[in-house]
Amino acid sequence: MTAPLTPPDNQPPDEPRHPAAAPAADHGGPVGPELARELREGALIALVVAVSGVLLGVLWNWLAPHTPLIADTRNVYLKNTEGEEAIGADGTFVLLSLAFGALTAAAVFLFRRRGGIPLVVALVVGGLLGAVLGWVTGMWLGPTPDVAAHAKQVGPGVTFNGPLRLQAKGALLAWPIAGMLTQLALTGLFGPRDPEPDAPHWPGDEHLPQPPEAH
Repeated sequence: MTAPLTPPDNQPPDEPRHPAAAPAADHGGPVGPELARELREGALIALVVAVSGVLLGVLWNWLAPHTPLIADTRNVYLKNTEGEEAIGADGTFVLLSLAFGALTAAAVFLFRRRGGIPLVVALVVGGLLGAVLGWVTGMWLGPTPDVAAHAKQVGPGVTFNGPLRLQAKGALLAWPIAGMLTQLALTGLFGPRDPEPDAPHWPGDEHLPQPPEAH
């Protein structure tokens, strides 16, 4: 004999079906590509800013006062013992560096129209490299650092210019500091503004008396 079939009303409950696991949410989204793009732009900006240091060196060699020297048959002397050419060379480098920092930051802001940490870092790194490159370029374009050979070449009693030197190495920070401050100031004044948050809604606000409408 065959066993009686279980009536439909007494059927065992169906096994619960487990829904297919939903795919994990991609928390990265466009953040990864956006960050990579900002890093590439930052590297390019730092490179362009650093290369512009060559122009800083040319202007520094052209505008900075040079130290006049004079030699006899054995020694080399300062022609003006109270001269301030060394201080003037440092001051000229600082002023030019401040101008380069402000101009490069303004040009980058006009190109990007926004700020960001990678952009500020690019301006600081590029400005420091540009200042070092300008310092080296200015000294290379100036008179030879071999004072003894130069004095021997021109002869005794003839005035010649000494090498262009940067006495205060802290002047190399003028460019990156000026670039960073200019970028932050322009972003704060003209950068995009965040949208204003909506006013919080508290339960029961709809029951509060409303101000009468002006007729």
